[in-house]
Amino acid sequence: MTFTGEVPVRRLGPGGPEVPVFALGSWNIWDRMEPEDRRALIERAVEAGTAFFDVAYYNMGPHAEASRTDLLFGEAIRELGLDRSRYQLCGKLWLWEYPRTGFAEQMDVSLERIGAAGADPGSFETVVVGDFMGDIDIAQVVRDVQLEIDRGSFASWGVNNWPAEALQLALDTAEAEGLTAPSFAQLKYGLVRRSMAEGEFYGKWFADGTLALQASDAFEGGILVGKLTPGRKIGADVGGIRERIVAAYPRVAEIAASFGATPAQLGIAFCLANPATANVLFGASSVRQLDDNLGAISLLAREGAERIREATAELWLDREVRADGVWAPPAA
Repeated sequence: MTFTGEVPVRRLGPGGPEVPVFALGSWNIWDRMEPEDRRALIERAVEAGTAFFDVAYYNMGPHAEASRTDLLFGEAIRELGLDRSRYQLCGKLWLWEYPRTGFAEQMDVSLERIGAAGADPGSFETVVVGDFMGDIDIAQVVRDVQLEIDRGSFASWGVNNWPAEALQLALDTAEAEGLTAPSFAQLKYGLVRRSMAEGEFYGKWFADGTLALQASDAFEGGILVGKLTPGRKIGADVGGIRERIVAAYPRVAEIAASFGATPAQLGIAFCLANPATANVLFGASSVRQLDDNLGAISLLAREGAERIREATAELWLDREVRADGVWAPPAA
């Protein structure tokens, strides 16, 4: 299924920017591509109206990889000579070494690395604050985020897989002190993992418009598009259900085929069928993959949200996992 129209835009939560329904991630992406392929993918994203890039410096906590992926992205932007108005950026603020490594330092380093090759990123449109660590002063996080907003580093922010209790404290702090509240949550969400995004805790914030959802890990590191034994580091297996996900792939492929679609198109269309989803973050590493993913828009328009959710209801595998963001293995 191909797509030839215009990529829709949705608002990334209250006070957030309008963004295309696709966001292109950077973890293990730009550093796996040849220079000409990086440029071609960025050009295609701009042409298709989906040039919203999640770009981070991965060198803290479990991501202490001294990755060059952000540097390579900056080089490609410079080589293409793209004006800053033609693309949007979502940055990352890490909590792994916070507050020892503060947000101002992280922003300065990240922006310098993206611009080190000659591009001028200016600032990010928005950022994600994560990964969540215990014993964090959440109220101070909100205040420090506000300092960066006031400094012009970005205009809005979201959270990444925070426990519901911590997010509620952030929302309450922002309201009480007149600060900028998080406008979106980046959560693992897709055909097989739904409990956190659709459960009673995060679900209420999405339902009343307090937050928008940015769906991530929808393909489970490639498993749900047929790469059953990924050869690279992928996201955490929350709830310990990865073996069940691998076993479910043939059914995913079967349902996708019944719609005349690919598994990737089905997975993205499912995410976008949820009205809370502002966009889906994925790691395309070629123009071919991006073009295939674009077909999800046509699939959703043709079949409708209700039919896609009905057809994929059986694929929800983390029903028993706690839905409050404090994850626990499913019951035996």
